[in-house]
Amino acid sequence: MDSPVRTLDTSIAQVPKKTADPFYLSTAWRQLVTTLIRKRGRRCEQCGRENTRIFGDHVQELKDGGAPLAEANVRLLCGSCHTRKTARARAERVATRYAPSA
Repeated sequence: MDSPVRTLDTSIAQVPKKTADPFYLSTAWRQLVTTLIRKRGRRCEQCGRENTRIFGDHVQELKDGGAPLAEANVRLLCGSCHTRKTARARAERVATRYAPSA
């Protein structure tokens, strides 16, 4: 006797709220970004955009072994550039993790 296939109601599923890694709330990180803005100016180092919110972005992400507080590993990016770079790095990490082994 076959059992009926039940469907799962996914309309009630909620994406968990995004939370910041505690490192990015630390005094050391905030001081580093403030120092870099003072030295380099408040402009996106990728597209040159000014008069916008600027994010400190790790060139080599921490999840990929990047140095957390090295000035050379941090770029100042606008929100658009930061979002694109982070999404690209995340996609590359996932693709590497699930790539078929040879």
